[in-house]
Amino acid sequence: MGALVRETEQAESQADFIHKMAIALKEANETDYWIDLLHEAEIINHTEFKSINPDITELLKLLTSIIKSSRSKTVR
Repeated sequence: MGALVRETEQAESQADFIHKMAIALKEANETDYWIDLLHEAEIINHTEFKSINPDITELLKLLTSIIKSSRSKTVR
């Protein structure tokens, strides 16, 4: 995710920026899935899950907000 977000610094256009952020969002969503799976399989305990889960949830919200905001700027 971090590398994909870093790539947006060199985006060639607003559309490219949005596309790269959307890929980062997909990766964040996949990470959320894996964290849930690790928790359900008891590979990470509940305390570890509670420590990690709010961070990935916040990342998902942040990336979604950036994409929505960027899309609204391109429509104007």
